[in-house]
Amino acid sequence: MSVAPGAEAPVFTLIDQAGESCSLSDFSGKWIILYFYPKDNTKGCTDEALDFSNQAEEFEKAGAVVIGISPDSVKSHSNFIQKHNLKIRLLSDPDKTALSDYGVWQMKKACGRECMGVVRSTFLIDSQGKLAFEWRNVKVKGHVKAVMAKLSELAGK
Repeated sequence: MSVAPGAEAPVFTLIDQAGESCSLSDFSGKWIILYFYPKDNTKGCTDEALDFSNQAEEFEKAGAVVIGISPDSVKSHSNFIQKHNLKIRLLSDPDKTALSDYGVWQMKKACGRECMGVVRSTFLIDSQGKLAFEWRNVKVKGHVKAVMAKLSELAGK
């Protein structure tokens, strides 16, 4: 399954790093930067989490919240946040429900082998819960800056 700009964002209820339930509807009236990443504590994923975390206050001032989702466990997310002093919310999707609903759980090729994995992707969801913009096959460097620019453009802040 995949989503397209203008469509309702697929709903989810997942558990965050603190063991709290978190649903898309919890952020009604706010813009959401929903980013999907492969694995806690890997180079690219750590860089991306740090970039989003370093801009968390700026996103908040623009009326947006940053949420990361990966298949890692709640405990892994908790350790990842503590280790890197992250200021963002991370949700655990071990059943890959949200990953599948957003079309980011896909066949990938690495070292000549094929396996299922997370395609690094970010979705900008507007305050009415509609998908406003998407980035797929994200390259980490400069990505957060591009997300902030698009948020400013679309949210008018």
